[in-house]
Amino acid sequence: MPSRQADRRSYDDLSARENVQAGDVLIITTPQKPTQEQTAYAIGLAEELGGRFVPRKQDSLSLLKAKYGDNRLLVADDRGLRYYEDSEEPLYFHPSMAYVRVKRMRKGEADPLIALTGCQPGDRVIDCTAGLGSDAIVFAYGVGPQGQVTALESEQMLYTVVREGLKTYETEHEDVNEAFRRIEMRNMNHLEYLSRLPDKSADIVYFDPMFRKPMHDSSALQPLRGLANNAALTEESVRQAVRVARKMVVLKEHKDSEEFQRLGFERRHINKIAYGVIQPT
Repeated sequence: MPSRQADRRSYDDLSARENVQAGDVLIITTPQKPTQEQTAYAIGLAEELGGRFVPRKQDSLSLLKAKYGDNRLLVADDRGLRYYEDSEEPLYFHPSMAYVRVKRMRKGEADPLIALTGCQPGDRVIDCTAGLGSDAIVFAYGVGPQGQVTALESEQMLYTVVREGLKTYETEHEDVNEAFRRIEMRNMNHLEYLSRLPDKSADIVYFDPMFRKPMHDSSALQPLRGLANNAALTEESVRQAVRVARKMVVLKEHKDSEEFQRLGFERRHINKIAYGVIQPT
């Protein structure tokens, strides 16, 4: 758990917040028997997110939701951040298949995305739609310590969960952990960010928006779908990306997507996933 300077307010003072009128305010809580550090950490998150810190005591999560009249709840414990909203399954950070891909790269195997983009050590990559950070992790390992990966996420809760996970998640491989820590997360819209950058200031600009047509009905992805920005990629975002990129602009989409043609990408198929590429002149 990241350390924070202990908050001066007493636990009793915080308990008094339970008398606040219920309303549509994010609840932030802890394990039932939190450490002082966990409590201070949860308080800091409540201040950052504009939520209400609620001491957990012996309450279940469902009881907290009912008591405060809000189904949005963030739990900060030893497992990291877990966010509950409409789904019974929480949103939380886990490298999942990105870790599998990186372990293959550690063995000298080629990753399809790294090969497609020509990503090399020392490159600068901008992941415009970070989501859970999977492709940003692969890029971060690919560019190495001399490279740079900036991952943009417009939705604050998703950004916060992934940002904190990248800071704290531990694997058995220190070089993989270092790749997590190198990713620079930013909570902002990619068009706003790209518009501020000079021409040819990054090597690769990458888009992986939520698919308009889901590949399958996955309960594991349901919490992400509820939080992610579902807006279609705009032509102006692509124009800015082409201006900024030195090597390549890449769009990941469903293999049957019409977005490639609409936005001017050359389609490249890899199994059920397709990538569109634009190589700036």
